[in-house]
Amino acid sequence: MRTIYLLFLTLVVTSCIDVHQDPNIQGTWELISATTIKEDTVMKQDLSERRMIKIINRDHFAFLNHDKHKGTEDSLAHFVAGGGTYSLNGNQYKEQLEYCNFREWEGNNFIFKVTLLKDTLIQEGKEEIKELNVSHKIIEKYVRVKNSRKANVYALPLM
Repeated sequence: MRTIYLLFLTLVVTSCIDVHQDPNIQGTWELISATTIKEDTVMKQDLSERRMIKIINRDHFAFLNHDKHKGTEDSLAHFVAGGGTYSLNGNQYKEQLEYCNFREWEGNNFIFKVTLLKDTLIQEGKEEIKELNVSHKIIEKYVRVKNSRKANVYALPLM
């Protein structure tokens, strides 16, 4: 009987412990939808002619966004890239943008809320840079890129 009471007490105590774990956002993500909200205007981006990936490792992120025409059609030519460090505390994701081809964006911090649903990452928050008159909310939805590549047997470590 004493064993049952101890087991019950152990279950009660351990069930009250808050096990906090940040979502695992590391990996390569492909943008599947993007919405920008500025004041009362909602703009859903047409991604049919573009491709964007975001790569997140333990402490850095990078994004690459380009047109699917390899820049050959002037009216559709598009390329944006950037990266930096990030921090994640619960679902609060903070990017410190260190590199960007729009150089005036460098050095800014952006705080987002991230939600991870199976292989889908939703990032939403405000991008604001007062000096550039940038102030809008973004909602981006990414799907995890599955790596089907085999290991590179030719990449041997250097001694």
